[in-house]
Amino acid sequence: MEPNELLDRITARFEESARLKREVAPMLAAPILAAGRMMAATLVAGGRVLACGNGGSAADAQHFAAELLNRFECERPPLAAIALTTDSSTLTSIANDYDYRLVFSKQVQALGRKDDVLLAISTSGNSPNVAAAIEAARAAGMRVVALTGRDGGSIGRSLCDGDIELRVPHASTAHVQEVHILALHCICDAIDQIMFPKEAP
Repeated sequence: MEPNELLDRITARFEESARLKREVAPMLAAPILAAGRMMAATLVAGGRVLACGNGGSAADAQHFAAELLNRFECERPPLAAIALTTDSSTLTSIANDYDYRLVFSKQVQALGRKDDVLLAISTSGNSPNVAAAIEAARAAGMRVVALTGRDGGSIGRSLCDGDIELRVPHASTAHVQEVHILALHCICDAIDQIMFPKEAP
């Protein structure tokens, strides 16, 4: 591919990402706010947010937990968040001794408490281990915020009243992830605005 063609391709990807964000903003704004309120209420009550996903979504889960535990854009106390994607010994022992499908659900069973929140990220909506984590969270009395893509997949169809889905209806995994990270930043901002309005910019 010629350099000019590559430049056009790069520009087109920017334009498609921007178009998608503008398109989904009206449908995602309300559930993003609901997710922020849910997580803020959980954190104020002494609960925690547990986050999981695979691949790029695992990185997003870790990124989100870091934004809460450390800081987002304002100086405020650390907030209780755990990425279930980062402990290689736990992940590999569960996958080796049992099944990769259980790498998140066993952690949810051990760490999750009633009224904690599970942040479940799957760009396809069909990740078996994320779906299993949602089942474990439901059994523990936790609430669920699911970030999905395309048609929501089996995860979107499995959600119950009280759960929140942030669905990005696009076929490209990369573009879905680009919206997911923006949605997660918006949730962080909503939490800061709700819990620490004097400190939040």
